[in-house]
Amino acid sequence: MKRFAVIGLGKFGFHAAKALYEEGNEVVALDVERQRVQDIAPHCTEAVVMDATDRQALETLGLETSDGVIVSTGSQISRSILICLHLHEIGVQRILVKALDEDHAKILAKVGATEVIHPEKDIAVRTARALSNPNVLDFIPLAAGYDLVEMEPPKSLQGKSLQDARLREKYAIHVIAVRSASGEFQLAPPPDQPINPSDVLILLGRTKDIESFRAL
Repeated sequence: MKRFAVIGLGKFGFHAAKALYEEGNEVVALDVERQRVQDIAPHCTEAVVMDATDRQALETLGLETSDGVIVSTGSQISRSILICLHLHEIGVQRILVKALDEDHAKILAKVGATEVIHPEKDIAVRTARALSNPNVLDFIPLAAGYDLVEMEPPKSLQGKSLQDARLREKYAIHVIAVRSASGEFQLAPPPDQPINPSDVLILLGRTKDIESFRAL
């Protein structure tokens, strides 16, 4: 079981804490507002009313041993920066912070954030890509220039085997899994795996290579 903390229980923080808990993790949820803490209490391991800008109070939670801490303090930029700094200084290894804009993100990275979250931007990009690429079912941006994508196979490849499709040779794309129409998930499919029209291919590669493949 992994252990996480969520600081700030607005809509984003509430749903992040609840989802982590439902995945079987130990979750400590914190907020300065008592009502928010009461609301999350049934959906986490421990709910605490606390001002996380108070470093001494924060240190009592032992967050340095956690697998990650999410900071989501709404529009309170200075609070998120100070909390992020405290978490970094007490030894938290993975700090994920919700940023309001690019300048905020830059400051967070300077004071110790290991991952910066842009919820509105990320949702907008996902929506735009779904609209402009209807055969792409979902995608997860990885390091700059790389994506993990779920997509339907192009018609030109349907009926071929993965080996015959030669995706790695032609497009530098890796098929890491295939999901059939029945929902069966096959990780690391063999070269002779046929590409069926109803399959979903899970692809890993550079964004530009995936775009070229999508255009087939």
